[in-house]
Amino acid sequence: MSHSDAVSIYEVSLRDGLQNESVFVDTEHKGHLFEMLQAAGLRRIELTSFVNPKWIPALADAEALCAAVQPRAGVMCSGLIPNARGFERARASGLGEIALALSVSEMHNQKNINRSVSDTLVEYAELVPQIIEAGFRVRAYVSTVWGCPYEGPLEVSRAVAIGEKLLAMGCYQLSLGDTIGVATPVQTRTVLRAFRAGVGLEKVAMHMHDTRGTALANVLVGLEEGVRDFDASLGGLGGCPYAPGAAGNLCTEDLVYMLNGMGMSTGVELPALVAAAKQASSYVGRALPGKVHQAGAWPR
Repeated sequence: MSHSDAVSIYEVSLRDGLQNESVFVDTEHKGHLFEMLQAAGLRRIELTSFVNPKWIPALADAEALCAAVQPRAGVMCSGLIPNARGFERARASGLGEIALALSVSEMHNQKNINRSVSDTLVEYAELVPQIIEAGFRVRAYVSTVWGCPYEGPLEVSRAVAIGEKLLAMGCYQLSLGDTIGVATPVQTRTVLRAFRAGVGLEKVAMHMHDTRGTALANVLVGLEEGVRDFDASLGGLGGCPYAPGAAGNLCTEDLVYMLNGMGMSTGVELPALVAAAKQASSYVGRALPGKVHQAGAWPR
């Protein structure tokens, strides 16, 4: 590959990974997982979401978790907010970064954040400058880029237009989401080339779900196209409450294993990551779908 061999991983297990779990992982255990993640070398970790606890009970301890963790030097912690009220909660959190979410699909956006796409963009146009002025970086999730559980396939031009608006507001990065895990490599190449033509790929990350077993194949296409930022979740934890049938996220240790084998640099220690995935499995009380933590790091 002709591009840099350094890859940045944005770890989402504590937020996106846990938000759909039926059991509540207490603050102490979340804090322990955070410590294991940063000890393994992860430097971008999404901690939580400042959403109404009645909608996402698994993340009801957002403020408590932010107060409990102690990020090491060079570790950037972030939190997702759904609206201005969420930002007021996040403002005193000590985080360095705020994440926003918006869907390409009207129906998914309504179910996820209870607003139309156009109304969300209007609100974010006012909110993003305020967040930046308060000292936070702003990252934007663009969901259902590859398809919606309610509307089916979507025109990629819609996603590019939304991405252009979010970057113009001041967001530093777009995380493109295959929210229900329908992406195929050919489709992914088409999506990424549309974004390259529209906004460039320097500010694009990929957020893939492995519902149909194609997450790593799509990452490989992303690498070939020049993407070097990927969201991933410990053990493959995850799933969206508003995306029926969506399985877990791209598994962090599976991603690191593949990248290591390709000679690419992540700064992450795989054995430590495998140990963290096993710990996460014990906290949620079920086997996690990731492959490497079950098989073990190699070579041993």
